[in-house]
Amino acid sequence: MGRRDIDESDFRSRPSKRGSRPRTKQRPEHSDAVTGLVTGVDRGRYTLLVDDDVTVTAMKARELTRTRVVVGDRVDVVGDTSGEEGSLARIVRIQERTSTLRRTADDTDPYERIVVANADQLVIVTALAQPEPRTGMIDRCVVAAYDAGMSVLLCLTKADLASPDHLRELYEPLGVEVVVTQRASSENGDPGAVALTPESVEDVRDRLTGLVSVLVGHSGVGKSTLINALVPAAKRATGVVNDVTGRGRHTSTSAVALRLPVGVAEAGAEGATGTDGAGGAGTDDGEGFDGWVIDTPGVRSFGLAHVEVAHLLHAFDDLDEVAQECPRGCTHLADAPDCALDDWIEASPEDERPARTARLASFRRLLSSRTGSDA
Repeated sequence: MGRRDIDESDFRSRPSKRGSRPRTKQRPEHSDAVTGLVTGVDRGRYTLLVDDDVTVTAMKARELTRTRVVVGDRVDVVGDTSGEEGSLARIVRIQERTSTLRRTADDTDPYERIVVANADQLVIVTALAQPEPRTGMIDRCVVAAYDAGMSVLLCLTKADLASPDHLRELYEPLGVEVVVTQRASSENGDPGAVALTPESVEDVRDRLTGLVSVLVGHSGVGKSTLINALVPAAKRATGVVNDVTGRGRHTSTSAVALRLPVGVAEAGAEGATGTDGAGGAGTDDGEGFDGWVIDTPGVRSFGLAHVEVAHLLHAFDDLDEVAQECPRGCTHLADAPDCALDDWIEASPEDERPARTARLASFRRLLSSRTGSDA
């Protein structure tokens, strides 16, 4: 057979056996990237606030495919950051996080879920009644906050239905600040039209001002109602507690960061119903903004598999110092032999003993929540 003439059909643009050249490991520096704050996440699209007043929609760059971007993250963005309708920017980097609030599905789940990033304070919203308060849930949130290096504010709602004294006695010895809200009487009797007293709303606002605060709690505790009172423009959907199960219904479907307005006490005290506010700045006609509040969906569980027991003790400076005298391997629980914490109680002056006893009992309650042991 004679030699065949070669024509254009024989040309191969990718002669490599792999079909293409290896991808370079070098990535562009993106020196022109601008900084944005993630205020909402919805099915692969991220709502960002750029230059403090421009709301931008973005997606993750390919190199961040396996990296989770969450509300509160500060990110570097390139592309169309005009914020115009139909524009889409690209997140190319996540800046270093100052704090990361995590949880797991349960205490044996190896997979951590990041709730929010860069928050200063965890606000645990708990109803005093309807639904009944669950101290186990509060304990777990306190442990997670301490592990993340965040301060804790316990917000007790519905004080018009029950007294907050018992929960105050449990958590104030831990150094947990407690604030109480109550509902104003409803004139029309509509359970969906809930209003909080202006005084209690301002008590909460004073403790949130200047901080990035994330609100966590069970469904039905009044979290969305509180958000609507603090940020009237948010219009987060609210619901009622089921009379049979005693549980609330999920109304917030995703986390959203909202700017905390100043000087809207009377307007913010009236609850609002409506659809979930889209992740954004939560603009309002108040006298400006000072702080952020991050609303999260109601949770049924708060696993602590990611928390190391040693980190919990570090959150209690006085107990941590005393525990240095404990024998090696001491669990610090009530049945631990020769635990220096018990000797610390026995050696305390009479006037300090009640406070020390309450603080140690609170620590052991949190420790048992993490270890699954009896305090």
